[in-house]
Amino acid sequence: MRSVRSVIGLLSLLSTASPVIASAQVFDVIEADITSVQRAMASNRLTCRALVQHYLDRIAAYDRVGPTLHAIQHVNARALQEADSLDALPRSQPRGPLHCVPVLLKDQVNTRDMPTSYGSILFRDFVPQRDATIVERLEAAGAIILAKASMGEFAGRYVSSASGIIRNAYDPTRNPSGSSSGTGAGIAANFGLVGIGEDTGGSIRGPAAVHALVGLRPTLGLVSVHGMLPANPTQDVLGPMTRTVEDAARVLDVIAGYDAKDPITAHAVGRMPTSYRTALRPDALRGRRVGVLRTRRDSTSELRNARRDTTLSSDSIRVLETRVRERHAEYAKAATVFAAALDSLRGLGVTVIDSVVIPPVSGRRVGNSFETEPSTNAFLAEQPNAPVRTWQEILLSGTVNPWRARAMMDYVGKTMDDADYLAVLRYREAQRTAVLQLMADQRLDALVYATYDAAPTRIAEDVLTNPRPDDGYGLGDNRGLSPSTGFPAITVPAGFTSDGLPIGLEILGRPWADDQLLAFAYAFEQRTRHRRPPTTTPPLPARR
Repeated sequence: MRSVRSVIGLLSLLSTASPVIASAQVFDVIEADITSVQRAMASNRLTCRALVQHYLDRIAAYDRVGPTLHAIQHVNARALQEADSLDALPRSQPRGPLHCVPVLLKDQVNTRDMPTSYGSILFRDFVPQRDATIVERLEAAGAIILAKASMGEFAGRYVSSASGIIRNAYDPTRNPSGSSSGTGAGIAANFGLVGIGEDTGGSIRGPAAVHALVGLRPTLGLVSVHGMLPANPTQDVLGPMTRTVEDAARVLDVIAGYDAKDPITAHAVGRMPTSYRTALRPDALRGRRVGVLRTRRDSTSELRNARRDTTLSSDSIRVLETRVRERHAEYAKAATVFAAALDSLRGLGVTVIDSVVIPPVSGRRVGNSFETEPSTNAFLAEQPNAPVRTWQEILLSGTVNPWRARAMMDYVGKTMDDADYLAVLRYREAQRTAVLQLMADQRLDALVYATYDAAPTRIAEDVLTNPRPDDGYGLGDNRGLSPSTGFPAITVPAGFTSDGLPIGLEILGRPWADDQLLAFAYAFEQRTRHRRPPTTTPPLPARR
């Protein structure tokens, strides 16, 4: 549930706000982008206060009532005041390139003037003493942190003790992917202009893909993560989640670059363009070569093994057979959308090399569970007013969602000094080389695949109470290559299944080719125009 402070703050905003000026009613906030907002302000058709009020109205109407998306954890009680300060500036002197851009910020990122929960009821009223670097850069560019977006607890999945179940904006009975779930649902539902997500294993691209959004996981080290609760520091990145590619490029221009408080960003020096917008051209894909990765993600092997298991009853096998048929039907729906996306690429002048295969990587792949506990403990030690200080204290509190608590137990006692951690690093390095080798051998500019080979599954009824909910979460998940290598990847709307659920096309490139990926995504977006808002959150009646 939202904290009492959040509810009181929002009610206060709605009750004390002055009416939206009549001229601002000409402006339609639904599917607005940065360019349309700035043009409306320049022509005196929109004020910053009116824009912010529009989004506050939509949050009040749809987040905890209506479809009850639970996308917003905490509303900025100063949002209208900050908007007024921007309106007071001369129109010819905007504060920066993101002047009056209302941002939904994943609640994993510290803000000194509003709570940061990390998806946990333990931290629901915790107010950090310092802003994260990304917050400083956004605000310096004129953006307003409109709200903190709900997230999966401690950066896992889509449920938390702080917000409950976060729901998919296109079908609230289905999962919104995770763990930047609130950012994805909120931007899709037009609760803000742009969003910021965090991606350790896919948490920007997953929620973006299932919400018909653009989600960029930048090259590791391009954007500072100082002031963000870590998950796995050698994989964690922050990046934009937006309704258009151009907006993603505009946000990246502001947040990218060297930060002395996050030394890994020193690798970005000399590797950034003057602006990520300069490469955005409708013909950016003409003459390019892309390889299609097709990773089989069905359940036939699961069924085959079950039939060999003499301990399983015939009823159990029949249930599994039914599930496999259902999942294959979901794969088929997504495959139709993906095939059409490949045809669109060909129509853009792309040479599509189908079914390419990454050279096999020797060694044993080991999950990266070694960084989480020590990095979390170190981060909390730097927060003098944190309510708890260690990973183990969090677990011993008994407040963590049961599924998340079970997963978090796997990290207890593991450190980067463990011998298996070396296997993680060796595997990653070998995989980086293998991907680059494939791209070199095939003369590829990028790799493409579906972010998910299936639409999101339905939310289990017991997802808040069962440590092992049977919800099929992550069905057809193809997000792992980018975080494993540190290479950039972007998802862009590829279309909708026959039952109206979004599918994302993901494009992966070489390190520091973020501008090229944005250009490719822009060309695809401009040709296909697949983005459309969910019907669950329609326009509100005009304010009088």
